[in-house]
Amino acid sequence: MTDTATDTAAALSTRHVPDGLPERIQHYIDGAFVDSVDGDTFDVLDPVTNETYVRAAAGKKADIDRAVAAARRAFTEGPWPRMLPRERSRVLHRIADIVESRDARLAELESFDSGLPITQALGQARRAAENFRFFADLIVAQTDDAFKVPGRQMNYVNRKPIGVAGLITPWNTPFMLESWKLGPALATGNTVVLKPAEFTPLSASLWAGIFEEAGLPQGVFNLVNGLGEDAGDALVKHPDVPLISFTGESRTGQIIFGNAAPFLKGLSMELGGKSPAVVFADADLEAAIDATIFGVFSLNGERCTAGSRILVERSVYDEFVERYAAQAERVVVGYPHDPKTEVGALVHPEHYDKVVSYIEIGKSEARLVAGGGRPEGFETGNFVRPTVFADVAPDARIFQEEIFGPVVAITPFDTDEEALELANGVKYGLAAYVWTNDLKRAHNFSQAIEAGMVWLNSNNVRDLRTPFGGVKASGLGHEGGYRSIDFYTDQQAVHITLGPAHNPTFGKADPSAGARTPAAEQTDAAEKLQA
Repeated sequence: MTDTATDTAAALSTRHVPDGLPERIQHYIDGAFVDSVDGDTFDVLDPVTNETYVRAAAGKKADIDRAVAAARRAFTEGPWPRMLPRERSRVLHRIADIVESRDARLAELESFDSGLPITQALGQARRAAENFRFFADLIVAQTDDAFKVPGRQMNYVNRKPIGVAGLITPWNTPFMLESWKLGPALATGNTVVLKPAEFTPLSASLWAGIFEEAGLPQGVFNLVNGLGEDAGDALVKHPDVPLISFTGESRTGQIIFGNAAPFLKGLSMELGGKSPAVVFADADLEAAIDATIFGVFSLNGERCTAGSRILVERSVYDEFVERYAAQAERVVVGYPHDPKTEVGALVHPEHYDKVVSYIEIGKSEARLVAGGGRPEGFETGNFVRPTVFADVAPDARIFQEEIFGPVVAITPFDTDEEALELANGVKYGLAAYVWTNDLKRAHNFSQAIEAGMVWLNSNNVRDLRTPFGGVKASGLGHEGGYRSIDFYTDQQAVHITLGPAHNPTFGKADPSAGARTPAAEQTDAAEKLQA
């Protein structure tokens, strides 16, 4: 056997292949699994071997048109938007129950398809269930604003579902991030067309069966697989899709922004990140090291909120770098199905090549203190050792550009002002992490950081009631909690006059008889309303 064949055989002997994998992955449109109109498909790769394990239907404009037509029909003619919130809530709770009951199977498929360690994939399945539970409860407890002028006027806000929501989701933690959009979109009475990432369509294909079993009406949920430039582009440009929620790269977000502009669509986009973790000398170093190790190497480093730039006060910098590098070397790289694995296989060979190219760039820009390439014993597949660079200059590419893998840059600072300048010195602004025991500094520094979310002395632990989103190149708008309700609904103001109508009168006055002019009556009416 050749060396390549030997490597592939070794990988095949150690990888785990779930039972019952589908022979093909289809679209789901108007309650039925269907192939593409033109019959086209694309390969889906196993990240451990980079071999094709299934072919998925490759959606294009004709498939998007079919899905949108079904969703539009379900919105205009079906019961879902007209159900009481409690009725929709019951369906969402059943969805959460089903997801929870199948968490092991979902995690197994997610881990196999994405390369995510099985223990972390299990957590994502449970979070997906919680997302549905949260919005199931929120729509029942939701209250709308009312504004009163006693005896004269009542004003209230009426929330209405908007229509067909286009949901475009990424390949990192796909099932959980799909639930993050599906939950509020469905809870508020919209119908949806989901376009999952082409690298990881396996877990998305499970939604159809879950929704059918939970009692979601036909046509409310539709799914079209395919490439972003085909299916995604057609969804963004479709005139009957008023909302687009997108999670992915900043450059793709710019393209979506431009393509949606002629239709004046509602947009919510969570984009790239290059988040700083700022460690001051008075911080609990052990806690900070543990958190920043997890923050960049969990989920294989393929996470938008990863603290991939660590800024450390110079008086503790050498100690921090030494301890951090030693701990990074002990992070367990392994096959995704192994419960001991902490970093699995990157999702796709294209992404693997990108991450490795940044590691090579980093070797010419900074000091490599841990990792730096493929781990021993993993000669096939998309495996990368957790990689740590120290003494990284702020103009280095590995400091400025999103790598989206298990690679971290560490940079020293001397003053609070310098730390803030370094933290804000990139085009992104999604998340930030601050480690200090100085309460005054913690609050002032966090408010000065250009980031949509800040964690103080904490890892990325979210409360689902809080807004999620970034600033600068990291996003447009926010979702999470009531911000999701705002995005997926129209807010209609209704005004009711309780007393005599204060209508200015046009065309009745006779100025020669000394009657009041319309302008005077308008002034009186305005003054009464303001009183």
